[in-house]
Amino acid sequence: MKKGIILGSIGLLLLIICFNGCSSYNSMVTKDEVVKEEWNNVQTAYQARLDKTANLFEIVSSASDFEKSTLTGVVEARAKATNIQLKVDDLTPENMQKFQEAQAGFGSALGRLMAVAENYPTLQSVSAWRDFQAQYEGMENRISTARTRFNEAVKEYNLSVRRFPRKIWASLFGFDVRTGFTADAGAEKAPSIKDMKDK
Repeated sequence: MKKGIILGSIGLLLLIICFNGCSSYNSMVTKDEVVKEEWNNVQTAYQARLDKTANLFEIVSSASDFEKSTLTGVVEARAKATNIQLKVDDLTPENMQKFQEAQAGFGSALGRLMAVAENYPTLQSVSAWRDFQAQYEGMENRISTARTRFNEAVKEYNLSVRRFPRKIWASLFGFDVRTGFTADAGAEKAPSIKDMKDK
């Protein structure tokens, strides 16, 4: 009788452990899939910005007196940003930093272009430029929203894989902590339009 109770207790304990492991695994998979979905949304937002600026050279070239160096900076920054593509499994702190630097460089170059363009009435009169200006703020807002949602998903996922006892299951099943976005360097300072025009 005692042996049966002991075996029953061990069986019940193993069943609880197995159930906890399955539940933990399923929960981590769900959170991991949310992180992947949000990363895809981030990439989509950045890709939309790259796509919308693909014809920027043609638009700006219509203002023949426009500072070509500013436009060249945008084209070069766009090429750099296009070259860095990350899959969600490659989101190491180092890779995220490279991705952020490339995207921040492109965003900064676009910001300088927008600031400098105010001095060129010929460019301001081109309808394609006015359309681009109208879309620019929306593009940046979509990127910001996608990054925020991605960071929220990463936070939920990281909390899930770091809390005890799920941390044990996370290490057994290979669920590692993910890296989210951090603020761009110098983001604590408000941008100066004058400085952007002078660059």
